[in-house]
Amino acid sequence: MDRYAAVERELRKAAPHLLLDVIAVALREHFAVQSVELRLADYGMTTLQVVSEAPLAEPVHVHDSPQGRAFGAQEPYVEPRTPRTGPGPQNTHLPVTVRGDRLGVLTVTGAEGGFSQEDLAEMQQICEALGHEILVAERDTDLYLLARRATRLTLAAEMQWQLLPGRSVSRPEFRLGAHLEPAYAIFGDNFDWSVSAHHLTLTVTNGMGTGMEAALLTNLVVSALRNARRAGLDLAGQASLADQAVFAQHRGALHAAVLLLRFDLATGEVEAVDAGSPRMWRLRGRNVEPLDFDAQLPLGMFEETEYVTERLRVEPGDRLLIGSDGVYDSASAAGERYGDRAIARSLSAHRFLPSEQVPLAVLRDLRDHRGATPLDDDALVICLDWFGRQSSTGDPSA
Repeated sequence: MDRYAAVERELRKAAPHLLLDVIAVALREHFAVQSVELRLADYGMTTLQVVSEAPLAEPVHVHDSPQGRAFGAQEPYVEPRTPRTGPGPQNTHLPVTVRGDRLGVLTVTGAEGGFSQEDLAEMQQICEALGHEILVAERDTDLYLLARRATRLTLAAEMQWQLLPGRSVSRPEFRLGAHLEPAYAIFGDNFDWSVSAHHLTLTVTNGMGTGMEAALLTNLVVSALRNARRAGLDLAGQASLADQAVFAQHRGALHAAVLLLRFDLATGEVEAVDAGSPRMWRLRGRNVEPLDFDAQLPLGMFEETEYVTERLRVEPGDRLLIGSDGVYDSASAAGERYGDRAIARSLSAHRFLPSEQVPLAVLRDLRDHRGATPLDDDALVICLDWFGRQSSTGDPSA
């Protein structure tokens, strides 16, 4: 723990663009590490990109690389010895993750003897501290944001990614993962969450239109919802305030579809306002069923629309999947919509994957469903696993 505390202090004192340099020096001093490399996941979650002012290393794939193995399993991976590699330094790959949000992988090369379990445990803690510092550093430098892009983002996509809170989050009561496609050219779909001591608030937004028009509309909606939430309004009040903001700006010419959810972390009670197209499915045991709400008007369609809150309850072990219309309305070559039956099959097929990996898996199934036809709309998938709050007696209902 003394080594961890020493490295953490050095990270906190480091200039934002020098985090990797500082951690390399600290790991050499405290763990006899020979070299260090940091890679961050790209926006499409398909490659791990090296962090460097002048990157020379090629990206590696998430699904078929040693770094990707650590990233996917979320645990250290030590490359095994082979007759080809022979004796010598050994690479160890450590996931860099903050509160469930998977950022990337730190690769350290150690001496021939490798690292002890104690070393690995401490270095994993250091990786978590590094992740925190990266998120803080992004306020002051583009270095880490640049490392995440395998190609150029459209301006609309740049705006949308800057709005997002992350791609996954974990708490004792739940785990949540989300993904958007096409990652480098999204425009209207968005998700947002906020977690307090007692509640998780989750919103899914689909702004009308394409390109910059949709991105600007979604920015307005998300900002209005955050403003209302931070003012202490209830869920229906949040929808009403955002509805008024959109109508005041566009006078009904543009509107946004939104699903608002508020989970009580202690009881599993859920409040919902369905104001448009995002839809939700529940996997309970082996059964998948759609959760339908009373459809209410999208935000901004008419002046001073009143919204009504509905209620449901989630139980420990439930998995919820939320998809935008670009997911469930996508049709196969034969004309079958993905949301008719295929999305339930996909949710069942991936029931053993952790929640942060499910959205990408469902979107891969969507591509197979569509065949050669490319996506013609944003596709957003969110997966939430509900565990409930455990009491000291182990009774989740207490």
